[in-house]
Amino acid sequence: MFSKKTSKPQGRIDSLIGVGTSLVGDVTFTGGLRVDGEIKGNVRGAEGQPATLVISEHARIEGEISVSHLVINGTVIGPVHSSDFLELQTRARVTGDVEYSTIEMHLGAVVQGRLVHQGLPAKAVELKLAASN
Repeated sequence: MFSKKTSKPQGRIDSLIGVGTSLVGDVTFTGGLRVDGEIKGNVRGAEGQPATLVISEHARIEGEISVSHLVINGTVIGPVHSSDFLELQTRARVTGDVEYSTIEMHLGAVVQGRLVHQGLPAKAVELKLAASN
């Protein structure tokens, strides 16, 4: 009845950047990516592909993030764009503006920036004056 075309989150993690791993440069991926280490660069899902990014409580990303599904429980310094679903877990620390379609924010999560909803644009409604007799 009420259908909204969204991509499904990945049910599995295809790639892992482990604790103690530090990566400098941009990352583009498809499927699921879990980050437990540190990335200094932009992280993006491949254009037109559903992508799930999980940022653990040990992780730190300095750069822009743009994916369809995003779970943050670590530190992000930079703007965040989640086209479908964003979950900010208890230990999430985001410094930068956050754009989302659907959001779930747990008690304890911190965002130092703007939260901007990117929903469907509102339809214009023309108002007419009531006719008087």
